[in-house]
Amino acid sequence: MADARFQASAAGRLLDALAGALPGWKKNTLRERLSGGCVSVNGSPVKRADHPLAAGDEVVVLAPGARPVELVSSRFGTLHLDAELVAIDKPEGLLSVASEREHARSALYLVRAALAGPGRTGELWPVHRLDRETSGVLLFARTRAACESVQARWDETRKTYLAWVEGAPREPEGLIDLPLAERRDLDVRVERGPEGKPARTRYRTRERRGARTLLEVELETGRRHQIRVHLAALGCPVVGDERYGTRAARLGLHAWRLEVPHPRDGRTLALEAPPPPSFRALA
Repeated sequence: MADARFQASAAGRLLDALAGALPGWKKNTLRERLSGGCVSVNGSPVKRADHPLAAGDEVVVLAPGARPVELVSSRFGTLHLDAELVAIDKPEGLLSVASEREHARSALYLVRAALAGPGRTGELWPVHRLDRETSGVLLFARTRAACESVQARWDETRKTYLAWVEGAPREPEGLIDLPLAERRDLDVRVERGPEGKPARTRYRTRERRGARTLLEVELETGRRHQIRVHLAALGCPVVGDERYGTRAARLGLHAWRLEVPHPRDGRTLALEAPPPPSFRALA
């Protein structure tokens, strides 16, 4: 028996939809697939029989005997896994991809190794990158076609960060619209001349804690070090940003939420990584 895939025709309970869409499957088999983590809704594993479905939700049930691929790693948490995409909660201090100095210990290397196994390929393509010091949602594609599809629609992606900054912006929310240019030493600076490239960052204040402020930041463009340089230009450098601000236990920047059109059907895939204790401790 092969894997089953269908779209919910109406709102209702997951188990009821499974029974209606798969009349050839026994009820006990469906319950076993659910409890074993072998049923996913819109790419995310679901175990509850009463999980509410909306019309159009995509449901995949692995064939009896098949087991879901699990990414087991002490270095990261898994946020999403399907045939096209995998998203992890990257910790601070871990490279997104290999560098000239460090080839093995990167998120790409670790996820690729976790995916590889008997009968499975470890092929993986980075969709985007996070700085080593930044934690949070990091997305990879499991096929080249999926990678190209997501990147082709990257301007439709919503990228939301949390940032602890020194001080507080004069306005509690606003748009930072300052062009940026990358220098040969890899520093990025505000550049209003011909070398400057458009860069726009929206922010809003979430809370104040003494001399520090927690901001919710959304990128409208994706320049290197954009958030860090823009907030420093605002007079509120990111906590722990030694390059553009001051030193602290860690960089106060966390990639909190990422919303991308899924390459399979264009539906929005919302990924979210809760801030880790090291980030919360900066308050």
